[in-house]
Amino acid sequence: MFTKQNVVTLDLEGVLAPEIWIAVAQKTGIDDLRLTTRDIADYDELMQGRLKILAREKLKLSDIQNVIGSLGLLEGAKDFLDQLRDKTQVIILSDTFQEFAYPIMKELGFPTIFCHNLIVKEDHIISYRLRMPDQKTHVVRALQKLNYKVFAGGDSFNDTGMLMAADKGVFFRAPASVMEKFPTLTGTTTYSELLEEYNRFEEAL
Repeated sequence: MFTKQNVVTLDLEGVLAPEIWIAVAQKTGIDDLRLTTRDIADYDELMQGRLKILAREKLKLSDIQNVIGSLGLLEGAKDFLDQLRDKTQVIILSDTFQEFAYPIMKELGFPTIFCHNLIVKEDHIISYRLRMPDQKTHVVRALQKLNYKVFAGGDSFNDTGMLMAADKGVFFRAPASVMEKFPTLTGTTTYSELLEEYNRFEEAL
């Protein structure tokens, strides 16, 4: 039962599902694709590098979608999300793409997701289109303007704007290289810890 006006925003990869690009790197043996937003803070720099690798290796959208379809979720992710959605509304804020997200959203029971789009020609990824720059932070601030209190969870550099803007921002399994730059944010490593942080947040409202 929803008793208080609050919303949870969660990152997708690294929080509920495995990192897509790392999985593609493991499947294809292309180590250059292992870099993620945990390693490179500038998202455009990261994506431009990925696009060059895809073109060089002639890797198609369907090849990546096949990998995503076999990924599954992080252990315990579905139960955690179900418990959370029993308490409040949840929005997934991700820098992935609609063309990647469907299999993961299906396994999660189709929560709401805000993400981006790829530009594809004949199964080749040509470029990408952001919904808007730093959408995660903008979504949190928009929800707050609607008088919602926002609890946010994420694990990477591209989540930190969202976490800092939220009424309560919490890291989940973030690497030390990210956490050390944001010492005011709480760190968690299990879903039970993350849920407990939410419970404390809700009780304080």
